[in-house]
Amino acid sequence: MEPALSARAEPLSPVSTKLTPNRIKIEVLAGLTVALALVPEAVAFAFVAGVNPLVGLYAALIVGLITACFGGRPGMISGATGALAVVMVSLVAQHGVEYLFATVVLMGLIQIVVGILRWGKFIRMVPHPVMLGFVNGLAIVIFLAQMGQFKVDDGAGNLTWMTGMDLYLMLGLVALTMAVIWLLPKLTNAFPAPLAGILLVSAIVLGLGLDTRSVGDLASIAGGFPSFHIPMVPLNLETLKIILPYAVILAAIGLIESLLTLNLVADMTDTKGGASKECVAQGASNVVTGFFGGMGGCAMIGQSMINVKSGARTRISGIMAALFLLSFILFASPLIEQIPVAALVGVMFMVVIGTFAWASLKIMHKIPMTDALVMIVVTCVTVYADLAVAVVVGVIISALAYAWNAAKRIDARIGTSKEGWKVYRLSGPLFFGSTTGFTELFDPAKDPEDVVIDFIDSRVVDHSGLEAIDAVAAKYLAVGKRLHLRHLSPDCQKLLTKAGNLVEVSILEDPDYEIAVDYGDAFVEPTAKS
Repeated sequence: MEPALSARAEPLSPVSTKLTPNRIKIEVLAGLTVALALVPEAVAFAFVAGVNPLVGLYAALIVGLITACFGGRPGMISGATGALAVVMVSLVAQHGVEYLFATVVLMGLIQIVVGILRWGKFIRMVPHPVMLGFVNGLAIVIFLAQMGQFKVDDGAGNLTWMTGMDLYLMLGLVALTMAVIWLLPKLTNAFPAPLAGILLVSAIVLGLGLDTRSVGDLASIAGGFPSFHIPMVPLNLETLKIILPYAVILAAIGLIESLLTLNLVADMTDTKGGASKECVAQGASNVVTGFFGGMGGCAMIGQSMINVKSGARTRISGIMAALFLLSFILFASPLIEQIPVAALVGVMFMVVIGTFAWASLKIMHKIPMTDALVMIVVTCVTVYADLAVAVVVGVIISALAYAWNAAKRIDARIGTSKEGWKVYRLSGPLFFGSTTGFTELFDPAKDPEDVVIDFIDSRVVDHSGLEAIDAVAAKYLAVGKRLHLRHLSPDCQKLLTKAGNLVEVSILEDPDYEIAVDYGDAFVEPTAKS
């Protein structure tokens, strides 16, 4: 599927990760940019989950710091995310925030187990169309999340869209931020463009005294250092029944989003990431944040894109982002709360533009219809449901499509062996999807006394394949004829051995598999059946 390759995340120019003064400057500035973008996101997701804004900020701080230090991919940013927040809201509403903290701890333990068992490697089973649907869906989700910043309270507790000068000013500041981010890299790469956009727009708003929404209008981010806190929940089976379903769902969503983000960042930076290592780091960070009053989190594709496109390639940027965020909470909240929301919205809009796989729209008519359908379905489900469901649906559709196509490839060349026996030389896999086609290949009533099924170009994949062989063998035995199996691969032989008496063939043969068999003129009936 060559055309699909053009729709991968666009690789960034390779850079040196040697810790020179210039590299450290780039990492620190990238971390500052990410920290500024994290503030409104963490606050917004805390509101979605129904908890205090500091609960979201503490999660961004702790999860971000631990995964930056020990995660599987330098350059990735983790924190509180909307995908997790929408699951948490019902738990908090029904049982309170203490049950959320307990759930986050259990979620982390599950993720650690997944990492230790090295199950993170199964992310490679996610097909490329699912990956494209994932990034497109998340780009749309990020875009829609920013729409809330264009709404204001009408005084009666209802949110309405901005109008008049408020709207024009907001749009103008957003456009200015986006213009700076687009133009600055064309002039110099010495300073992260997103940070330049935020600082310039903030200076204009404060210098001219423009009346527009700021971070402080969302919530106060002032607070203390997070303190150790054991979740105040009863330690009994009833509590486990409440939190376990949420913990499993949160762990799955968190790992899927983190591992897909890891692959995306690895593609962009042309590096490799450790999936299992990332699982353990995510799990450990969630265990810790659950004990320090945070709502838990996972990798954030938007902030990760800001980070790597700002030039960051090492763990320093993620560590600095967490430390900057801590300093905002402890010391700099009055200053940070003056940053215009429009500047941060502009940064996130540029993230949307950079995240969406625009090339996927161009290749839609060039790739198989099933792949196009998978891409569209995953995108839609990501937007209207959640990421975990979208990925599972996409993988299932892809697997069913593969099984259907593989099932149609079972056929046989028919000929005669040197012993005078009729030979069915199979090609294609024998598995649950192809058993019907396999059975229809044979004609026991008209076939001679000895019949050979040659598996040199085929494989028995599963139990259904064994059942199909047994069914064919039973038909030949019923009419007093002998069935021979030849050139079974070692894995096929293992399946047959495990099956015991399931496969009732009169003669089970396995000529030396190391010797190539050349039938030559032995095939006197070069026909094909399918």
